[in-house]
Amino acid sequence: MARTPTSATICGLTTRQWATKCGGFALTIFLLGWFYGRALPHAYPKDRQFGFGHGALHGALMPMALPSLVLGKDVEIFAANNSGRPYKIGYIVGINLCGLLVFGSAFWKPKKKS
Repeated sequence: MARTPTSATICGLTTRQWATKCGGFALTIFLLGWFYGRALPHAYPKDRQFGFGHGALHGALMPMALPSLVLGKDVEIFAANNSGRPYKIGYIVGINLCGLLVFGSAFWKPKKKS
């Protein structure tokens, strides 16, 4: 019986699947950095004290700042002129909601039909 050649796998994924995942990841990082750069002036208006709502917005945007920070751009991730505890609670809520959306969608697998 002739053996059919099998493609090499790394952690259960073929080279093509790895390339697709890496390309998708790079595109996602680029788009998040671009979106953060566009949203930054609107999310941090000058001469304003920030409360819960802006804290949640800043917390949700904070993970998107990573590509800009890695590339050497010094961007804001936390407002110094804030209302104290309400802003900080909003910031934590924003980070957690962003994490839920990102990691929840990354690890969610639809049920297979039987």
